[in-house]
Amino acid sequence: MKVDGTHYRAIWRDADTGEVMILDQRWLPHNFHVVPLKTLDEFAVAIRDMWVRGAPLIGATAAYGVAVEMARDASDASLDNAWDVLHETRPTAINLRWALDDMRERLRGVPEADRPALAMKRAGEIADEDVETNRMIGVHGLEIIREIAKTKKPGEPVNILTHCNAGWIATVDWGTATSPIYQAVEAGIPVHVWVDETRPRNQGAQLTAWELNSHGIPHHLVVDNAGGHLMQHGQVDLVIVGTDRTTARGDVCNKIGTYLKALAARDNGIPFYVALPSTTIDWNVDDGVKEIPIENRHESEVTRVFGKLEDGSVTSVQISPDGTPGENPAFDVTPARLVTGLITERGVAAASREGLLGLFPERQTTAA
Repeated sequence: MKVDGTHYRAIWRDADTGEVMILDQRWLPHNFHVVPLKTLDEFAVAIRDMWVRGAPLIGATAAYGVAVEMARDASDASLDNAWDVLHETRPTAINLRWALDDMRERLRGVPEADRPALAMKRAGEIADEDVETNRMIGVHGLEIIREIAKTKKPGEPVNILTHCNAGWIATVDWGTATSPIYQAVEAGIPVHVWVDETRPRNQGAQLTAWELNSHGIPHHLVVDNAGGHLMQHGQVDLVIVGTDRTTARGDVCNKIGTYLKALAARDNGIPFYVALPSTTIDWNVDDGVKEIPIENRHESEVTRVFGKLEDGSVTSVQISPDGTPGENPAFDVTPARLVTGLITERGVAAASREGLLGLFPERQTTAA
């Protein structure tokens, strides 16, 4: 996607220097920083401390991290250590483990001398595949928006509510939940987006709003608790969110607060869709509430907020009393029964084992 008229991916390899570059998302929306990642430790820090975030982007970043480590030391011990170091950074997003498993399986039987080039090639392929996957998610999601648009008066927008950031900077490009929105705009369909602030890290306020603003897409920022009110008053036609892990039966694990949006949507008869690449499906997990590990992040994300002061400086400030602890579960699980459909690169599936296997029949044995 474009920033000030220039196309960027969220991660890429510089053609001149060979360095792996990322958009350092910690400083958005107030500052735009592009930085290189040069060592395994830097890749681990970037994932753990959310310089990059979003399940697809985390996976691609981990793949590049393995490739950079193979250029330093291509031994089996180094390969296993890279897997361990990167896997420990973010336990909830399944794409991380998928990318690390993919890299290790492809490299294990290859002579050490050939591993660096093969690893970098495969990391680039994972990034390219993510771009095409997300484009196709948009193609299929566009049809949902198009059908709703047919019910609108001429010029009246389709009102879409989204939670957290499942935009192009949560992936390599296009995004998941935002891909249908971008493609609807390209198709000339009027849309308007309600952007949840998404406490505690405010990814909606800081990232989704920044993306939409950069692309000139009509939107409003709302507090997380406004969604139900907007739905009750007919101001939301459709909810689209992303997911960091989807179970074989269609439960979805996404940023904390998603479950409440699904409940409000169900109560008001509003379709609730989840956009996801198939790499986000964990075919080995059935019950999301019981089986998915929920990352518990540092309490400072709850007790402090990041923003711009009147003098233009960017900092974080404490919003809670001294001595008040913060509890910070980063995700919640929305049961499949509350999900209208799962928008994947192969089409829209019912949120069920049968629905997913209908699109991915090759997983029949895995999901049995």
